[in-house]
Amino acid sequence: MIRFYHIFKSYSGDKYSLSDLSLHIAPGEFVFLTGASGAGKTTLLKLVIREEVPTKGQILVYGRNVSSLPISKIPKLRRSIGVVFQDFKLIKNKTVFENVTFVLKTLGFDMKERRMRALNVLKQVGLQSKIHSYPQQLSGGEQQRVAIARAIVNDPVLLLADEPTGNLDPEMSAEIMKLFAKINMRGTTVLIATHDQVLIESMQQRVLVLDGGRLATDTANGRVYSL
Repeated sequence: MIRFYHIFKSYSGDKYSLSDLSLHIAPGEFVFLTGASGAGKTTLLKLVIREEVPTKGQILVYGRNVSSLPISKIPKLRRSIGVVFQDFKLIKNKTVFENVTFVLKTLGFDMKERRMRALNVLKQVGLQSKIHSYPQQLSGGEQQRVAIARAIVNDPVLLLADEPTGNLDPEMSAEIMKLFAKINMRGTTVLIATHDQVLIESMQQRVLVLDGGRLATDTANGRVYSL
């Protein structure tokens, strides 16, 4: 699913955000990405969706070298990847339905199909009754669930989340993690960047720890993978 081969990423001179990073995430895995602020978590996610390109090294996503992907092919790559952000990134003047189906509309899906898909994913996140509400009428937890619904409405094979519970209380954070686990059980590969060690320990999934742009630890259920 995702392979990094000796990735270096520098934004200025010889200071690297990622340094000689190699890793493999298999289809269907649920993986946490953690580390201190500035460890390179967000940079790694940006490289996967081709928002950034590596300074050196090769990145494969579904077997495609995204590092050298033509600009014209980037939208197709991103359509198969759902992304959830810490600050939700909902469009304030659009309803929940419009936010969730925005991508579907740009792809040419008709209203009947958009409504069916929206109702399906909103039911999954427990918000079908909020379909005509606006973001400012929702709680923080509800807004994050709308963001998750938007990320999965196009049936992505890969779901990325960058600190998705950073603005939520512990109870709501746990509920959001349960949603990610359900999505993963359907076969979607899930990669979550977070610094919340309590959540990580509660989920018992594979954990990649970044330290200074390098992969410091790779563990799953107490087992340490060779680096």
